[in-house]
Amino acid sequence: MLATFFNKLKLVVADKGLRNRILFIFAALVLFRMLANIPIPGIDALALEQFFANNQFLGLLNIFSGGGLANLSIVMLGVGPYITAAIIMQLLTIMSPKLKALYTEEGEVGRKKFNQYSRMLTVPLAFAQAFGFLTLLEQQGILPDLVGFSFLTNVLIVAAGSILLMWIGELITEFGIGNGVSLIIFAGIVATLPSTVSQLLFTFDISQIPLYAGFFLVALVIIAGVVFVTEAERPIPITYAKRVRGMKVYGGISTYLPLRVNQAGVIPIIFALSLLLFPQMVLNFFINSTNTIVASVSSFLLDIISNGVVYAAIYFMLVFLFTYFYTAVTFDPNAISKNLQKSGAFVPGVRPGHTTAEYIGKILTRITLVGALFLGVIAVLPLGMQAITGITALAIGGTALLIAVSVVLDLVRRIDAQVSIREY
Repeated sequence: MLATFFNKLKLVVADKGLRNRILFIFAALVLFRMLANIPIPGIDALALEQFFANNQFLGLLNIFSGGGLANLSIVMLGVGPYITAAIIMQLLTIMSPKLKALYTEEGEVGRKKFNQYSRMLTVPLAFAQAFGFLTLLEQQGILPDLVGFSFLTNVLIVAAGSILLMWIGELITEFGIGNGVSLIIFAGIVATLPSTVSQLLFTFDISQIPLYAGFFLVALVIIAGVVFVTEAERPIPITYAKRVRGMKVYGGISTYLPLRVNQAGVIPIIFALSLLLFPQMVLNFFINSTNTIVASVSSFLLDIISNGVVYAAIYFMLVFLFTYFYTAVTFDPNAISKNLQKSGAFVPGVRPGHTTAEYIGKILTRITLVGALFLGVIAVLPLGMQAITGITALAIGGTALLIAVSVVLDLVRRIDAQVSIREY
């Protein structure tokens, strides 16, 4: 197995095209980290540190900013507006048959147009989120009271930083390997590791060794579980009908159609977190309102959402639902059935056409249930650890670990696919 790994690594290094793609990813992520360390002007560092202390909401938001929020950089919003836009567009496919046809039936051209609409929607969302977040920071005393042109300038800088990051992510997807947005989030998670490790070493307490050991075991369980479920497949046998052309016989080959247990990958986790963070951001904005009714209602709703049990239940349900939703959007059994019928293939014992689509859909629903339940449990497991230990960082660290492992698996799979193409 080790020999196979080194052989593939040798192929990656030797192939100029593949090497250039990996170097492009590296250069883009270095540029992102440089941008994430350029702060907006007029920050009160002490107030910022106190504001971030033991704040789970901001810790999770920092994951989506790729670490740019911790020092209020020009890319503090990260890819949050783009993810929100993507969620809105995916939800609109349910209500609009034209959008659904554009995404699922018009091939690569339709998907490019669909993604373009998502990018266009990102622009107003970036400005709205920049305005809301800067106003919140002003209310907390982290930023000085900005008026007129100064406030507008900061809104423009923050919104432009988010749009620039979206563009970098799109470039990584086009000229690199893998999903650019996921890789940016992954780079932000990895960038926080040195400071997290140094903080743990600085605050090390020998009496907490059982707690550290428990966290380490949970981390191993999460990694092993995510790897197992992500790689798990349910094969559906496929047979190609024999065709005679002249003196030659074609077809008659038996193969299989692999259905992954978790077709959606890490996307349900990202979507669920994004949807959880948005109402919290809005409520945090209104909690300091001069209107007492608005402030009290916002405080009441925020207390409900911040409750550990309620938060975990909502998080689990969102991950579960988004797993089914994203699988339904990206994998169409009817299209698979039509393609099999056109190529002269069939599932043994199942009639081609609509019956085959129903058969594939039934299997997909069953295996997605396993994947959705597992993802939901793994997502809320760190929250359970937090409830037991009282350490907020465990919930944030568990979510970050889940995203990081899924992104690495996806990247390795894509690189392996590129290597396999070059071998053939």
